[in-house]
Amino acid sequence: MTATRRQGGGRPSPARQRGVVVLAGEDQNDCEILASLIRAHRPDLAATAKLVRINDPVRLRRKTGPDLAAAMKALVGKARAKALQQRADLLGFVVHEDLDGYADARYDRIRATVGAELARQCPGMWTALALAAWETEGWLLLFPDACPHVRPNWKVPDRLRDRDTGRVKDAKEELKRGLGLPVFRESDGPAVAREALKHGLIPSQRGTNRSYTDFVGNVEDWA
Repeated sequence: MTATRRQGGGRPSPARQRGVVVLAGEDQNDCEILASLIRAHRPDLAATAKLVRINDPVRLRRKTGPDLAAAMKALVGKARAKALQQRADLLGFVVHEDLDGYADARYDRIRATVGAELARQCPGMWTALALAAWETEGWLLLFPDACPHVRPNWKVPDRLRDRDTGRVKDAKEELKRGLGLPVFRESDGPAVAREALKHGLIPSQRGTNRSYTDFVGNVEDWA
């Protein structure tokens, strides 16, 4: 098990049978993308946990120390409240934020700091940190063959295929310019992820993205 995976750590009590995994992200689109990715990598969760989201936007990557602890505490409190609303056990908590940068030393520092705080405040729970480099749309580029299933005219340009998508700056803008008509919108992202799931394109991604691999590592460590 890698250090990164341990940061996502935490296992629910064996007594827990069914419950919810709560997703928190920058917006609803990101949470829907995460839900498809989690379902692809952990199809076994269908019998164990329902995926639900909280509306509060995540703003953690620039925080450290007491500010980070307080912000995380607020999010975890909302996750617990969501589980109570659902009358379910809180099995796990997944946090997403776009890095708006590459997977470099800064990424390593932020992921270590935020991941450790997430695990600290969620003892006995599954946790995962989705710190997307450059942004979640960069993860979608790992599944280019899903795009024509959303819009028949869409085709990911060769220059964006089979590469390190974490090195694609402003992947969202690249999709807008490169896919063709109709122009890609941020709200199309969940549909791309759903089609990738539906057609078995996950986890057989095209290309690499270390931030995606780190997130998947967290999810696959759930047991």
